[in-house]
Order: sequence, then structure tokens, then C-alpha cells
Amino acid sequence: MINWQKKLIWGVRLGELLAVVGVYFVLYALYCLTLTFNELSYVKMTYGALLLNYAVSQFFDYALKFILTIPLWYFYFRVIPHWKLSTKILLHVFTMLLFVFTWQKAFYFTMDTLGRGHLRGSSQVWDIYIPALIYVIQFGFFHAYEYHLHYQRQKETENALRQASLESELSAIKAQLNPHFLYNVFNTISASVPPEMEDTREMIAKLADLFRYQLKASRVDFVKLKDEMEFVEKYLALEKDRFGSRLQTTIEVDEALMTERVPPMLLQPIVENAIKHGISPKIEGGEVKITIKKSTYDLIVEVTDTGVGLVNEGEIIGKGVGLTNTKLRLEKMFGKTLHFQQNQPSGFRVWFEIPLH
Repeated sequence: MINWQKKLIWGVRLGELLAVVGVYFVLYALYCLTLTFNELSYVKMTYGALLLNYAVSQFFDYALKFILTIPLWYFYFRVIPHWKLSTKILLHVFTMLLFVFTWQKAFYFTMDTLGRGHLRGSSQVWDIYIPALIYVIQFGFFHAYEYHLHYQRQKETENALRQASLESELSAIKAQLNPHFLYNVFNTISASVPPEMEDTREMIAKLADLFRYQLKASRVDFVKLKDEMEFVEKYLALEKDRFGSRLQTTIEVDEALMTERVPPMLLQPIVENAIKHGISPKIEGGEVKITIKKSTYDLIVEVTDTGVGLVNEGEIIGKGVGLTNTKLRLEKMFGKTLHFQQNQPSGFRVWFEIPLH
């Protein structure tokens, strides 16, 4: 069975390519027939001979148009897709003139080389009007189709976010406990720990702080980076208690960035993933490094590990709730996404950018 959604080159699907080729073929066939019927009463040639004559010349005509369209399509939809539509329209005026001029010169040269005729004199205006019309129509459809795809992707993202939100709400309802009751339990457990087990008492206090921060995070959209980092450091401290010397951590954050505002609980799932999928399976363990720096407009957050690494994004996105929700939050809040890359010499690298606040 033919897979029409199979991607070929530059992300173009098989069905999309065949649709464009099919439209060109229909235009080519209709133009040949039109010219043939128009010329029958003026030349002493049979219908078949005249049709064959135009079929050959117009093949080069439409083949050239198709070939010249490819680099322009790549430029508009792969190089500058993020540009404003108004800017693209102004640029189309120039590229349309370039398209028409290049096609006309190439077509006339081909026909002269093959000893075939082409329009001359004042009739050449048709060789300006028709290519320009084809250019406007096809790129009009291309932009409309791109808008349709963008709208579909946006709807899919919204549906995924809605589903993730529903699952999160259901999970929260199932796991809901009175925070005061929870803290009282922690205090009771801590008080029952013998004095010689001070390390255990500290672990309980850290765990209580994590729950306290999570409760705060559920009520606000942004927190100071300082608060987020303190939460992550306490989480890492608990993980170090579990892994011992197998887990090493490094945090590099400019102190001047600590007042920046960031969404809460955005970093911890990435760190957790690095430990769970990277460090934990490795017998000798490894290092998790958190780096946060500033660019001109964004805050760049990066988490790297020296663990076993991952083969592809599909191993972590879609299978785990934490990173999937983090990716969806970035897309919904900032139009950003998570980036993934193998770390050298081993491990994995995850990073994202969010606007400075």
C-alpha cells in the first residue's frame, strides 16, 4: 500500500509532491490542447501532428517552470518561513520578475537550439503574462497550504495540551492530600527519628521542602530563578543520598540571573530524566551538569549528563509524562521547544530557551 505521508526530501511528503506534479501535468496538457485547437484553422497540419509539435515544445516550457519553482519554494518555506507574510509578498514581486525573466531566456534558448519556434514581437507579452500568472497562482496555493498545515499543527498542540491538562488534573485529584496534614506527618516522622540518625532527619526535611515548593508552584505561573534552583538543588541532594558517589553534579548559573522569572517546575523533570535514563543504568554513574546563561533576548537553560545516552527523541518524548509536559508547556507559553543532542564523549544534552522577564 502506498504511503502518501512518506517524507522525501526537505520534509516534502510523497502525496504533496505528486499533487504538484499532477497540477503541472494538467496545466501542460490543457495548454497543449488549447494551442492545438487554436492553430488548426491556420496551419496545414493534421490534429495529431500539431498536438505532437506542441506537446514537445510545451514539455520544455512546463519542465523549466517546475525546475525554477523548486529553489524559490525552498527559499520561502525552508529558509525564511518565519518571516512576516507582508515581507514575503514584497519579496515575491522581485522573485516573480526573476522567475519570468529566467524562464523566458532559458525557454527561448532551448527552442532556438532545437530549431523550434516561439512567440516573437508583441506576442511575447504572453510569455510574460502566463508565467507570471502561474507563479502567482502556485505560490498562492503554497502559502495557503502552509497556513493550513500550521493551523492543523496548532490544533494538535492545543488538543495535546488539553489532554495533558486533563490528565494532570485527574492525577492531582487522585493524589490530593491536605498540605497541613502532610507537613504534620513529616514533622511527626522527623520527631520520632533518634538523634543519632540526623541524616535521616535532614532527608525528611528536604522532602518536606520539595512538597512545599510543589504546592506553591501549582498556584503561580512564574517564580524567581533563585527559588527554582533551590528546589532543584534539594532534589539533587536527595538523589545524591540515594546514589552516593555514583552521582556528581555541577551547577553553573550567573548570580545576576537569579532574579529572572521562570515557570516553576520546568527544570526538574529534565534533571530527573538525566538521572533516571542516563546516570542510573550506568554502573559507575556519572555527572549531571546544569548551565543557565543569558543571550540577547533569552534565558538559555541546558542540562547535560555523562550517562548511557539515548538513541533518539522518541525514547523520551511521548513515553514519559514529565518531559512531554515540559515540551508542551514551552510550546504553549513561549512558542519554544526542547532541543536534544548526544553529549560528547557520552550521555545526553537537553536545552531550551525562554524569553527574559
